[in-house]
Amino acid sequence: MGQAVERKPDPVHLDQNSRRDPRLARPLLPTDLWRRTLASYPDFGLVRTRRDLDQLLARHAEAAGARLLEGTKVIDAALDDRTGGVRGVVVQRDGGRYLYGARLVVAADGAASPMARIMGRPQRRDRAMGVAVRRYYTTPRTSDDYLETWLDLRARDAHGRDRILPGYGWIFPLGDGIWNVGIGTFTVNRKLDIDHRALFREWTARLPRHWHIDDDHADGPLRGHALPTGLSRRPQYARGVLLTGDAAGMINPITGEGIDYALESGRLSAEIITQALARSSARRREQALHAYPQALKDAFGSYFTLGRLGVQLTYAQPRLVQSLTTQLLHRPALRRLALKLSANLTDPRGKDATDRIISALLKLTPAA
Repeated sequence: MGQAVERKPDPVHLDQNSRRDPRLARPLLPTDLWRRTLASYPDFGLVRTRRDLDQLLARHAEAAGARLLEGTKVIDAALDDRTGGVRGVVVQRDGGRYLYGARLVVAADGAASPMARIMGRPQRRDRAMGVAVRRYYTTPRTSDDYLETWLDLRARDAHGRDRILPGYGWIFPLGDGIWNVGIGTFTVNRKLDIDHRALFREWTARLPRHWHIDDDHADGPLRGHALPTGLSRRPQYARGVLLTGDAAGMINPITGEGIDYALESGRLSAEIITQALARSSARRREQALHAYPQALKDAFGSYFTLGRLGVQLTYAQPRLVQSLTTQLLHRPALRRLALKLSANLTDPRGKDATDRIISALLKLTPAA
């Protein structure tokens, strides 16, 4: 019999470019938003391209003992005829099909999640759904120390009226002369009738010309992504398949951030899977795995509900939201509250007034 030993995982060394002090901005009116106000977090932010981050995580997993199959696509689930549960996956690779058996399948296959569709777990329509587009640009501003958020996304409705959109534009410098520039919007229970590529062009056209946010300085194509938010796929565990990250709809409905929640749900799922596989019977293993959806709900459910209500309010009361946004931009205390709330970076044990307010809000809000 082996002995279980708790061991902290080795850190992933990212060699990131640090970016201090996130900045909230509106056209030509950038404002410092905060210095260090969270006891549980460092006083700097980190930026890395998605391509580099994905590779770093994959190599880190390999170093920890995982076997990585590249150029391999999961095309079906292998079902147990007796129980109806999943006993593995069917993949396509090098022109052939192969079966890989597994005691448990973790679907971390993104917002579209083919595995979730195979298992009959569609997106919930009552959760916020977002769309984001982004592009990289080369710029002469190589040492900008701010991550910028622009809150004035607007579009004209079918009647030609100008309306504020629930979403924002962003400019994230990578520290090497490359900027990640994009926009994202959200909606609930309605069709996304916005041409996001056109909206992106209109928004970037308003930026200062000397920033070089134009086709001549683009470093790659304009790419779009769906953003399923608020635990929009359920159940997160059933029949031997566990959903994590975007596949489970674990995207922040206020900011559209997904990587953080993917990593957090990955860690949480790993802890629960480890506990489950240590159980002595199949029934007890299933009991442990069925605790995963509740663990996600406990950790993120109330916050995701707040985000969804915010999106609904923007559509129902656009003028009120516009007025609140104007007040936010001119009042430091409100800016600080908005940043902590939108980024979900409150310190539960902090003595800051904004932490206490957000903690109270989350306690009063039902979980998603």
